[in-house]
Amino acid sequence: MISSDPLAPVRRTIASVNAGTPAGRDRALDGLRALALLAVPTGHWLLGGFTRDAEGALHNASPLTALGFLAPLSWVLQMLGIFFLVGGHASALSYRRATGRGESTARWLRRRLARLGRPVLGVTAVWAAMLPLLYGLGVPAATLRTGATLVIQPLWFVGVYAGVTALTPYCARAARRLGVWAAAPLLASVAVVDFLRYGPYADAMPAWLSVLNLLPGWLFAYQLGVSWGEKRLGKRAAWVLMVGGGALFALLLLAFHYPASMVGVPGQDRTNSHPPSLLVLALAATQSGAAILLRDRLARLLRRPALWAPVVLVNLSAMTLFCWHQTAMLAAAVPSSFFGTVPGLTAVPDSLPWIAARLAWLPVFAAALIAIGRFTRRFEAPWTGVTRARRAVAALLAAGFAVYTFAGW
Repeated sequence: MISSDPLAPVRRTIASVNAGTPAGRDRALDGLRALALLAVPTGHWLLGGFTRDAEGALHNASPLTALGFLAPLSWVLQMLGIFFLVGGHASALSYRRATGRGESTARWLRRRLARLGRPVLGVTAVWAAMLPLLYGLGVPAATLRTGATLVIQPLWFVGVYAGVTALTPYCARAARRLGVWAAAPLLASVAVVDFLRYGPYADAMPAWLSVLNLLPGWLFAYQLGVSWGEKRLGKRAAWVLMVGGGALFALLLLAFHYPASMVGVPGQDRTNSHPPSLLVLALAATQSGAAILLRDRLARLLRRPALWAPVVLVNLSAMTLFCWHQTAMLAAAVPSSFFGTVPGLTAVPDSLPWIAARLAWLPVFAAALIAIGRFTRRFEAPWTGVTRARRAVAALLAAGFAVYTFAGW
């Protein structure tokens, strides 16, 4: 007998996901991770645009250049602080379990890094193979450069995340000894570098000085997460992080005139995120404190099967979503560029009508990402059936794609 309920398969899937979840699973952490993950494509799709030149080639552009009042949107969509917080918490628990069963630190780290590396190798190898094909189909070289830049730019995060993951044993020892204060030297380090590069002696400072913020800037929220995982960061400290981080954020914006956008804006000589400024850490502290305080409430909310199932699906495809979301946007933009200027896609992102048109495109990008993910999610699984020769070919293709992209910068 055919069911009269068209949503019956969906209901069965939701029930199955909920029934298969272990009783001790920390749903709040998974929910926070899913929220931070979804903010990445949403932010890139809303705050990234294109311009089309006379030859029909696409170039990167941002609505923030002309519509600066949208900058507060980046405060909401920049959730890397929460992602590093949850990552530190999860790594602390995973490392504790691994060492408890006698596993070496090196083996634990290899497993963690392999989960990050396989999807990155997959997306860069596929793009390397696609470039000559797309060029042969008539896609302008400038468009290919633009696409390659968009695809590879977010992947810096994977390298940074791999680096802070490697420091987990040291972060755990620091957390056990100092608790939440283990993150204080990282905050102070970034503050000193910011003073030197933006203060009264800025003209005498070398250009490379900002690079010194790269590690402490992103390690800050990760260290908070490790302290949280080690049960050395409680609700009282979370209140201090949220209120103190918010106050510092406002002070930096209003008194020290930090750029309002949390992402880079073409034409501006200062950026908050590459490498991170003190404003990024202030936002991360605020977000981390709020996340810790809302943990119990979020856990109760995610006991509802209909809310929990999407969280599971996002977490199962985390790296696929992260690595391929720019490709999904390009899958719509590149073909459209052959037909002229398309509102919200290949038109200059400089007006409110562009924002409205881009919002209408978001479901198209999401559908494209889901379709692409059906074929590319395999890169997240262990490559047990892949020969060494194929792995070597994938590595060479990925390296070639990186060289091609960076050569154009």
